[in-house]
Amino acid sequence: MASRPTLDFLKTEAGAGAFLGVAALLALLWANSPWAARYFAFINADLTIHIGAFDHTKSVLKWTKDGLMAVFFFVVGLEIKYEILKGELSNPRKLALPVLAAVGGMVAPALVYLAFNLGPNGQPGGWPTPAATDIAFALAALAAIGPRLPASLRVFLLTLAIADDLGAVALIAVLFTAKVQVWALAAAGGVLAAMALMSFWRSAPLFLYAVGFAAVWALALESGVNTSLAGVAAALTVPIAAPRPGRESALKRAMSGLHPYVAYGILPFFAFVAAGFSFKGLSLGQLFAPVPLGIMAGLLIGKQVGVLALSALAVSLGLARRPSGATWLDLYGAALLCGVGFTMSLFIGALAFDPRDPLIQTQVRLGVIAGSAASALAGMAVLAWSARRRPVEA
Repeated sequence: MASRPTLDFLKTEAGAGAFLGVAALLALLWANSPWAARYFAFINADLTIHIGAFDHTKSVLKWTKDGLMAVFFFVVGLEIKYEILKGELSNPRKLALPVLAAVGGMVAPALVYLAFNLGPNGQPGGWPTPAATDIAFALAALAAIGPRLPASLRVFLLTLAIADDLGAVALIAVLFTAKVQVWALAAAGGVLAAMALMSFWRSAPLFLYAVGFAAVWALALESGVNTSLAGVAAALTVPIAAPRPGRESALKRAMSGLHPYVAYGILPFFAFVAAGFSFKGLSLGQLFAPVPLGIMAGLLIGKQVGVLALSALAVSLGLARRPSGATWLDLYGAALLCGVGFTMSLFIGALAFDPRDPLIQTQVRLGVIAGSAASALAGMAVLAWSARRRPVEA
């Protein structure tokens, strides 16, 4: 049976998917309207943050990626820590299937992408882009099918997506770290060490962790390390143990307090500033260029093949069991939904490709949106078919 925080997470993520869709659609409509210049002026407008020695000027889009999305990754870090220590990832029998499926769901899309991009005009360095899954969109698509699907399928998809997020964070750490300023990185490590020591004070105010997170984020920005790592690292220092019986832990309070703002605010805003691109000048040739085609195929084909193949292998070898009450057709539908990369793929794609090249950035957005939409529609169709095949309970 899923734990209460897991159920709350499922409910919030499923509800937030509609907000993400509306935000992305609004961005696309505005970016292709007579007022498109205002949209692009807004997302590219420079903002300066100057606090003491901290002085940075970035566009709205870049501040969203480097600032607001760090808060998203902080919540991801809280979810990962909770699930590993007390949630779905703490049970080895429940852990095996979604984790192995997540591995397949990251490797296969990368291979499919490379198959399209190892030739002329290819961009092989973008292979991590289709490796991610958007939890909110995937769960929203699953929830739209109705209640006749087993609850275990929702928990399976959630656990797989969390494991996928952990892999995405590792990719960001290894592949997308710029030249490192050692002093800033060492200072960030010192703040994290202080936060880790503070975790022994179980009744410490959340405000202190917020201050620590802000400091680690600022130092990560100075150091050249991607700020998403600062978010995850800071989250791992928040204590999971309650200060006393009957009280919620700092981790649960932070998770429940921040998650709705991230799901209904930060992620839709990121979708709004990151998903908009102009169709002006686009041709079928550009649609079928190696980058967008590789991303689309990676999400739509690679994800389903990798997730289903590793799931079948794990079950056949006795390493795991299917989610209770779920059929192979259910698992196939869930594997298709894993191809909804959207916000995570847009985030990684923005790191993997030259931000100064508007054509390649447009192709990335086109590939991510097309591949995610196709995966969502295909997954929902398969799951709707599976739901209709189930006997109606009296």
